[in-house]
Amino acid sequence: MKLGVLTVLLGDLPFEEALDYLRDLGVQSVEIGCGNYPGNAHCDPDALLHDDKACDAFLNAVTSRDMEICALAAHGNPLHPNPKISRAHAETQRKAIQLAHKLGVQTVVGFSGCPGDSEGSQYPNWVTCPWPGDYLEILEWQWEQKVIPYWKAEADFLREHNARIALEMHPGFVVYNSETCLQLRDACGPEIGANLDPSHLFWQGCDIIAVIRELGEAGALYHFHAKDTKVHPLNAAKHGVLDTKPYTDEINRSWLFRSVGYGHDYGYWKDIVSELRLVGYDGVLSIEHEDSLMSSNEGLEKGVKFLKDILIFEQPGTAYWA
Repeated sequence: MKLGVLTVLLGDLPFEEALDYLRDLGVQSVEIGCGNYPGNAHCDPDALLHDDKACDAFLNAVTSRDMEICALAAHGNPLHPNPKISRAHAETQRKAIQLAHKLGVQTVVGFSGCPGDSEGSQYPNWVTCPWPGDYLEILEWQWEQKVIPYWKAEADFLREHNARIALEMHPGFVVYNSETCLQLRDACGPEIGANLDPSHLFWQGCDIIAVIRELGEAGALYHFHAKDTKVHPLNAAKHGVLDTKPYTDEINRSWLFRSVGYGHDYGYWKDIVSELRLVGYDGVLSIEHEDSLMSSNEGLEKGVKFLKDILIFEQPGTAYWA
């Protein structure tokens, strides 16, 4: 396994300065934002796709520091009912796929997106319950008319570029858990898999060990975000976990994103790492820092220290005792 970081949190630093900082922390791999919600502070596909020298220099900046690019991040909503938004997000995602191919990077990380409830919608409509029956009609329309047709075409594009997409299972989008991820994969092809970010699953009540086993056995675990969540017992007990308060209203929220170790302890994260190895995932655990209770640098550095203690870096030896 390798220790990685999504570099978006260092977007205020020049790319090579950010790489120096991460290398000195002992980071081995970087996931780089190249548009849509992650922004493109460190990687602008328009500036690299048609300039071989610039592309070579970009890649060399990473490899010369004994690091690798594990993925390009282009999270957006390519199914947004506002065509101006969906077209822009879909175009950026395709540029990320093309750039990944040019860089020799296999994985692009993104979102599945979420349509509206009809052709005339202006905003996405995320269905979370089966009754009244209108909601199931919306869900069926979304999948049959929007989700599957778009992702079938995108799977073809991925295949043409020897790439795959790791969809971050995120509430608010049609793929928000392992079940919906595998549903889309079954409908559209193996170019579609999962970015397992536990932080979005913890507050839904998922057991991350069970999720890893399900995705791993399906061959669908393509990427992993190291991010934690803490459910506040008092607030959640009063209001449940469907919380629309701003992330910065920390004291009143039912849950918060936290740096690894601040939501679940060493024991649980060791079980996560061990389960990843059991299902054959020996890839990167990429830190995504979104902890509003500490600075980016402190949260990142604490996360790096925590993961260094629990990651399994070497291949297992011979079981001489067996």
